[in-house]
Amino acid sequence: MGPEAKFYQQIKRNFKSLSLIRIENSSLLGTPDLLVCNTSGYFCTVELKVTKSKKLRFSPHQIAFHKRHPHNTFILAKTLGPCTPNTFSVSMFRGSRISELAACGLKLEACCLGLDACRLMLEQVGSKA
Repeated sequence: MGPEAKFYQQIKRNFKSLSLIRIENSSLLGTPDLLVCNTSGYFCTVELKVTKSKKLRFSPHQIAFHKRHPHNTFILAKTLGPCTPNTFSVSMFRGSRISELAACGLKLEACCLGLDACRLMLEQVGSKA
């Protein structure tokens, strides 16, 4: 099992309040890895990325998808290896910031840090709170 598949299994274990649909799509390039539905019935997409460094790689199709669909799209990144104090191995970014994320990597300020905060944000997609 590859690193991204292991990351998906970790998410599946920790995001039990969300309905996760893994998208395996070779016909529509750039489609995110997950379709997520929260308990309020709102959908969002999540692109999974695993890296050993601060840099994230995106295909031109992935960038185009997030530029075309800037709302309720997210990129969930996991850093492999040891983390320093005050850093998290999992961070989430809004899809609308994919160009900045491609340029700056994980130096870009995340909208969520840690699995619990990421899950909570996805649970609140569509709410007015």
